[in-house]
Amino acid sequence: MAGIMRNRDTLKYLAAVTLFGSNGVVASRIAMSSYDIVLTRTLIGALFLAAVFISSRARPTCWRDKRHFAFLLASGVAMGTSWLFLFEAYTRVGVSVATLAYYCGPVIVMVLAPVVFGERLAVSSVTGFLAVAVGMMCVNGQVLARGWDSSGLIFGVLAAVAYSAMVILNKKAGSITGLENPMWQLVAAFLTVAVFVVVKHGFAVHVPVGSWVPVLVLGLLNTGLGCYLYFSSIGGMRAQSVAILGYLEPLSALLFAAVFLGESLSPLQAVGAALILGGAAFGELLRQRMITNKRVQPTE
Repeated sequence: MAGIMRNRDTLKYLAAVTLFGSNGVVASRIAMSSYDIVLTRTLIGALFLAAVFISSRARPTCWRDKRHFAFLLASGVAMGTSWLFLFEAYTRVGVSVATLAYYCGPVIVMVLAPVVFGERLAVSSVTGFLAVAVGMMCVNGQVLARGWDSSGLIFGVLAAVAYSAMVILNKKAGSITGLENPMWQLVAAFLTVAVFVVVKHGFAVHVPVGSWVPVLVLGLLNTGLGCYLYFSSIGGMRAQSVAILGYLEPLSALLFAAVFLGESLSPLQAVGAALILGGAAFGELLRQRMITNKRVQPTE
């Protein structure tokens, strides 16, 4: 029975990361600015999760620890900021390169863990970080050589920094779990993006007739359902499985971009991509294995 539940959680998790990996492709079908896309995405996603939360008759628990709730809201602000940068990077430098830059975020979390959480920085984390850094140089060099808009890569890196802040702040809100966690995050993300859009050009978002379908797909499926599947599955999965399968998201993003958008990576960029994804996965998985080995080590 336990094995069946683990398989179900794994399938839900795979569906979530695959949905997230298709964000760039879906967004490319929307004839709106990147900022308006993120605004509609967060609004629809937040309304979807709020509807699911209310229909499940769950009771909010955020009020029990106001400090953790503040961390969670700050995490939502970081998530909204990260998506603003990421979707702008999509439009400037393409899905492939933007995704690779964005996935420096987990490595940033590894590097900051000793300072923020008092964790010991393992050799595996340092090795993984160096591999990602070299990979980014390979990708960056190709971007500049092709004459692409290098600001797109900068937006991707800024998205990664905001992503790392989102993860760190979320870890500090440990008492708020389940569906309530992503619901409040999306609400805070929407408010953040809404303020930015209002300041930029006022709250007047026009969705072209031909863009309604991809807008709803991005908001309901990729954001609302994706977050629900993600946060409802990871609790029943082994940490190593979550770490391994999580890197299917950027890989699926690269695959979707190649198939549906005709984007391609040069040989050097392919090496850079392998270093970024492999270095991040190596650093995280080896660290998790070391932690697991310490827990199961017999005492004399």
